Amino acid sequence: MSDVTRLSAAALASALADGDVTSLQATQAHLDRIGAVDGAVHAFLHVDADGALAQASAADERRAAGGELPELLGVPIAVKDIATTKGLPTTAGSRILEGWVPPYDATVVARVRAAGLPILGKTNMDEFAMGSSTEHSAFGPSHNPWDLDRIPGGSGGGSSAAVSAFEAPLAIGTDTGGSIRQPGAVTGTVGVKPTYGGVSRYGLIALASSLDQAGPVTRTVLDAALLHDVIGGHDPLDSTSIDTQWPSMAAAARAGDISRLRIGVVKELGGEGYQTGVRTRFEESVQLLVDAGAEVIEVSCPHFELALATYYLILPSEASSNLAKFDAMRYGRRVAPDGVRDPSAEQVMAASRKAGFGDEVKRRIILGTFALSSGYYDAYYGQAQKVRTLISRDFASAFEQADVLVSPTAPTTAFRIGEKIDDPLAMYLNDIATIPANLAGVPGMSLPSGLADEDGLPTGFQILAPPLEDARLYRVGAALEAMLVDRWGGPLLDQAPRLEVGL
Repeated sequence: MSDVTRLSAAALASALADGDVTSLQATQAHLDRIGAVDGAVHAFLHVDADGALAQASAADERRAAGGELPELLGVPIAVKDIATTKGLPTTAGSRILEGWVPPYDATVVARVRAAGLPILGKTNMDEFAMGSSTEHSAFGPSHNPWDLDRIPGGSGGGSSAAVSAFEAPLAIGTDTGGSIRQPGAVTGTVGVKPTYGGVSRYGLIALASSLDQAGPVTRTVLDAALLHDVIGGHDPLDSTSIDTQWPSMAAAARAGDISRLRIGVVKELGGEGYQTGVRTRFEESVQLLVDAGAEVIEVSCPHFELALATYYLILPSEASSNLAKFDAMRYGRRVAPDGVRDPSAEQVMAASRKAGFGDEVKRRIILGTFALSSGYYDAYYGQAQKVRTLISRDFASAFEQADVLVSPTAPTTAFRIGEKIDDPLAMYLNDIATIPANLAGVPGMSLPSGLADEDGLPTGFQILAPPLEDARLYRVGAALEAMLVDRWGGPLLDQAPRLEVGL
């Protein structure tokens, strides 16, 4: 058969079920692909070839035994290095956790293992998920397979780059302010942030506990739905997990009907500051929805304009609290201060954090600690939480008028590595369209909407649905994807000029 690394996860699952290929063969093919191109892409921090092949062999044995089998049994996957993996290094992209091997699996990893998906390895990320470009990884940046001089998004740029470069058909990412969706937009992949509480956070190294959410990174909407069905659902180990009966996301994706659907274009998520090519591809996608029978209206969410400032008070505040656990006393990197013969615990902690944390992490810890400090809590963090409530109310009002909301996923295509690294505010603006969903806990999806005329790089189309209505994302996303693929004459990634072996 043709190169299995080019197959979607759904197509590979069908080939496995039909006996056209074994999981061992498919996994080895992806490991070979990683060996061929990851030196240039740097999507992975750790590749577990032996473990992946052993899991693939077990999947083949499970299939040979017969019985009812998971649909994705034997399909390889990559995991963002923020999810704990028993027996595999987990660093969260930080030197302070370099060499740490967790004694347990995150729930999403445990569910992937139970479904028989071989884990290829752990993907690169901005340190503790703080960033929009993967340039803040302590182990060096990942590169966009469309143009190796450009960023693959962040914080989950390693997962998006791995999927875009055909190193893995599936990956798990996490999204705190857009870290699945924004990388999806700039690499031509599909990324989904589920409803907050829809996928367990147990075993994910926390950045901002009220915002973090794990989700799928894939090449098609159906693939994302299939992976969502594997990792989603209630988890008693996570106190924020929603105890409800979730519908099949794959069934929704396979339905793909948008007739009579009300689609709201968010006024505040477009216009000034958005690249011309991004706006053009977005408007063309909206017209395709209209042509398919959807009703499109403009909706206003006035407090979305305050979302960026709100997010960058809440996130650093929660991060400063969550990262306090990295004290060099129990696990992680420990550094002795120079010139101190018998250092105190405080001196060791200070030296370890100075050496172990990068500049962006230190910046956000300082911001968050200040916002939570006595005399400033009410003026900053307290006010931000009030605005967060207003943003949630904007969503509720908008969803009374429309079934889903849409916007560009990111204001620009991928920028060049190093272009914004010294300008934190410019970097933060990349998440302007994705942040509101995290503040309100609503589900969101980004899917490729085409290539910008100016630079030939991917653009993203964002779909947002009410809380618990994740299946609606897949129904709308799959319908739009089918129309776009028909328009392009095939999948967008097939048009990438540098995705051949060797890049």
